[in-house]
Amino acid sequence: QVQVVESGGGLVQAGGSLRLSCTVSGLNFDDYNIGWFRQAPGKEREGISCINWRSTTFYADSMKGRFAISRDNSKNTVYLQMNSLKPEDTAVYYCAAVHWSKGCKVVVPPGTSTEAVNYWGQGTQVTISS
Repeated sequence: QVQVVESGGGLVQAGGSLRLSCTVSGLNFDDYNIGWFRQAPGKEREGISCINWRSTTFYADSMKGRFAISRDNSKNTVYLQMNSLKPEDTAVYYCAAVHWSKGCKVVVPPGTSTEAVNYWGQGTQVTISS
């Protein structure tokens, strides 16, 4: 069956960096766009970044310049490098596999649609201390 597994979360001080990883198995990785969402306590899940099957990248405006997404198709893995972290980045970060036909527009605003995601990971906690 399909498995989407995130890793790399943790506790860092403001201004620090983290790299999240998302490894997918049980599907043809090349047929899927991979996105990252996050959900802070009491808030809706928001799409923050996506990389499509051709490795074109997309970001929510608030992430541009701080976050970088990449994929290694040989390892079925996507990475999210997060720099200059702020306390407001504290959230559970979720990896999502979206069939290529839906595009990354269903991940990043303004077209974010959690219902369009085909497979979710279990989430990894990121906590930024001030």
